[in-house]
Amino acid sequence: MALLAVNFMSSVLRRPVTANVVLPTDRNPSDAPLRMLVLLHGALGNCNDWVTNTRIQSLAEEKNICVIMPSGENSFYLDNPLSSNYFGTYVGEELPVLMRRMFNLSSRREDCFISGLSMGGFGALRLGLKYSDTFGAAAPLSGAYVLHEPDPANEDEEVGKMGFETSCFGSMRQGWESPENNPLNLARALKERERAGEAVNIPRIYMACGTEDPLYSANCSVRDELLCMGYELSWEQGPGRHEWDFWDRFIERVLDWL
Repeated sequence: MALLAVNFMSSVLRRPVTANVVLPTDRNPSDAPLRMLVLLHGALGNCNDWVTNTRIQSLAEEKNICVIMPSGENSFYLDNPLSSNYFGTYVGEELPVLMRRMFNLSSRREDCFISGLSMGGFGALRLGLKYSDTFGAAAPLSGAYVLHEPDPANEDEEVGKMGFETSCFGSMRQGWESPENNPLNLARALKERERAGEAVNIPRIYMACGTEDPLYSANCSVRDELLCMGYELSWEQGPGRHEWDFWDRFIERVLDWL
């Protein structure tokens, strides 16, 4: 197994970036191309978080899968034209293509997955739905679903309490109504296209959250909304808060599910 820090120029972000890559190396030239998991960090984190705090290296080797961990800053993996930070396009479009060029990775949609924790869980669900032609499965863990139906009496209510959420989404109403930034709106649009007879790719979805996590209720609400729309998804929960012990345990379950 190799752990690589890959530095390259992102044409989407218009600057040099770094992504950590866990690459199984005990392979023969004749072996089939590796499956790929794009694994996203949470708020206030970077591409080193999963490597530092979990067993992802040994798990990737055991499951024979390439794991790619980009840095998404505090962007919620959205495109923000005002700051020219197009992290959604970078992770959803540019990164999978570049990684396939650099390494012997499968080009099949069925072999390309996305997962993440907290802010990265939000990003995994959103990007899995938006780029459903790229990702065959999305597996958000403890997703930071910070958008909720706005109070009509306070249409300018801000999103979150950390400050950067408002710069990502605008007001709660703007975020809730956005066809691009609200994962539920993306999910609804994808199902509407399917019902209209269009041939669309629907990603497999796995969701998990700790029962003591402050975001547990929000995760259950998103799960129920997706089920009501007709999505088939796998849901798991277990003891745990918003913490690395839970994510270390459940990323192994994600890899087993994949």
